[in-house]
Amino acid sequence: MSQLQYSEIREKKIIIYDDEPCEVVESHVARTQQRKPQNQVKLRSLISGKVFPATFHVADSADEADIMKRDVTFLYANKGEFWFCDPADKAKRFKLDEALIDTAAKFLKPNGNVTALVWDDGEDPSTDSGLGKVIKLSLPIKMNFKVKEAPPAVRGDTSKSGNKVITLENGATLNAPMFIKDGDTISVNTETGEYVERV
Repeated sequence: MSQLQYSEIREKKIIIYDDEPCEVVESHVARTQQRKPQNQVKLRSLISGKVFPATFHVADSADEADIMKRDVTFLYANKGEFWFCDPADKAKRFKLDEALIDTAAKFLKPNGNVTALVWDDGEDPSTDSGLGKVIKLSLPIKMNFKVKEAPPAVRGDTSKSGNKVITLENGATLNAPMFIKDGDTISVNTETGEYVERV
């Protein structure tokens, strides 16, 4: 487990805070003339999904969480439960809560592989997934999707600044340029949820 100095606690790092793995969502090192610098951060608990502020002073450090990456296969979603399995053994199924999946839910494809971040909390290894504690899903930054529905462009409709709402193969919707048609394959940025290009 590596120690991060107060100024190294930056966005995307996963640290242990109050015995929980937390992702740093924002960080800002403020220097005032009278006081020593401090790092004001926003943390998201990867257990509960709650976002809360924290402050680290010069003398503070934080333990970086021991995170392993594993490939998992997404099976299906049902009533806020997302079911996955081990790609090598489809019988090893486990479910993750919607709060944990966060924005990734929009871009999951049935039978598609994603990376699970697994936290080894040093406790019983026989948790739900048999992998350790899955705390976050990591998608590729760009993913390709087939367009299921794209309304035809209406001539003279300039109110939408050349964009329209389309539906992807997995049911997700997003804004795309007017020239996108049903059956096109497009690339989507999974971090921003935005259209990138036609593939």
